[in-house]
Amino acid sequence: MALLVWKTPQEVGLHRVKIDDIHLLGSDEEESEEAKKLREERLRQYESKKAKRPALVAKSSILLDVKSWDDETDNSKTRGLISVGYGILKVPIQCVDEDNKLGTEVLGEQITAFEDYTQLWTGL
Repeated sequence: MALLVWKTPQEVGLHRVKIDDIHLLGSDEEESEEAKKLREERLRQYESKKAKRPALVAKSSILLDVKSWDDETDNSKTRGLISVGYGILKVPIQCVDEDNKLGTEVLGEQITAFEDYTQLWTGL
């Protein structure tokens, strides 16, 4: 049978550390002049690289379905018609809006301005 011998932490070589002795966010010492200059130079380089980058353009893809008023609406000049049913046709319109310059509200107002021809529009 083996006999277990327990040793104290001091015997093993461990010792307690005060929490005040640990600097989790770095040292309390002042930054040297050389380190400050290096940091400022790197910040300037980063800012110059950042200024050279082109601005991002946000684009939204908009699909509009425009439905004719009824089956008697003259659609002879319209291309890309799709039958909805009961003789009513719709025109799908795909467009891209850059930086939200236009929006679906403005497009909807312009489409519904043709009251004699359009019944309904939906934007996706």
